[in-house]
Amino acid sequence: MQKRSKFSPEINKIYFISSYTLIYILSGKGGIQVDFKNYYKWKERAIFLSKGQYIKFLSDDFVIIRIEFEGLGNYCHKTIRVLFKHLISLSYVNVLECGGGNTYLSKTVLAKNSNNVIDLSAKQWFWQNPFRASGEEYQVIFDIKDVIDEAYYKNIPCKDLIGFIDSRGYNAQILVKNKIGLTVKEFITSKRLQEGLKKVAFTNKTIQEISYNLGYKDDAYFNRIFKNAMGLTPIQFRENFDFKTKDLFTQDILELLQKYHKKERTLEFYADKMNLSVKALSNKVRAKMNTSLGQLIRLEIVNSAKEMILEEQSVSSISRQLGFEEPNHFSRFFKHYSKLSPSEYKCKKYNS
Repeated sequence: MQKRSKFSPEINKIYFISSYTLIYILSGKGGIQVDFKNYYKWKERAIFLSKGQYIKFLSDDFVIIRIEFEGLGNYCHKTIRVLFKHLISLSYVNVLECGGGNTYLSKTVLAKNSNNVIDLSAKQWFWQNPFRASGEEYQVIFDIKDVIDEAYYKNIPCKDLIGFIDSRGYNAQILVKNKIGLTVKEFITSKRLQEGLKKVAFTNKTIQEISYNLGYKDDAYFNRIFKNAMGLTPIQFRENFDFKTKDLFTQDILELLQKYHKKERTLEFYADKMNLSVKALSNKVRAKMNTSLGQLIRLEIVNSAKEMILEEQSVSSISRQLGFEEPNHFSRFFKHYSKLSPSEYKCKKYNS
């Protein structure tokens, strides 16, 4: 059974996910937020969300297709869970860059009867191979994630979890660290923080109650962990997030960045446009978007550069349009933030 709808979501409205859901973005500029993380440039991507997550659209021009899969009892099947059980970031499929079958998957997502879209998407996810692991390594990593998701609040000792996985012939610490970039302990802490964010933002529970529900014996310790990760105390985060308010701040700052990022890089410029001090603007961006203004500016520059590269523009021309003094300055900047040189990026896209 599946429930399908096409619509334009409201800006900054929290859409809570109650069943396993595929979100396909047909059009729209700006960002989306899923579970307190912001993502950008998601046109023509299929996003997979599971029960308990939320999605928020940070501009008002998105058009999406939403497919809800009711009774997807086999989502925990080892092939399917890679789509819905996120490791460290949002799970997605590049619908138009599918190995050997991009047209077919694109048509499947758009078709009214798309029963096989999950199987096709899972095959595509493995083809993308986002963590550069073998099929067997993926299954072990997702087994670890299953255990953490079920027992994160029970204060299970890391050594017990590691022993469980190691008994199957894998070194859990090395495998998770090499493929995910986290230790097992950091993996558990990340899960607890994620659940803490939801409880702080979407419930009226006291911070002490939330900390105990997460398995912390000391709410002061939870406060310290929360502030170190988010830059705000739980109470400050709750006050700033205020999910019932239609705050247009996010859309306003993103529109300014899209309009001026090629020429203006200073925080002072954007602070003046927003009628705020630099400190006030920086704090508000951090509180509302969980990132820094500088990171947002750099992201816009990199995304514009990627579009220009695929338009066959020269490095010299791109460098000049984006305000770099020398082409080699631009090339170093691009490689630092995209992990590929301009020529490598172009080659990878054309060979996808």
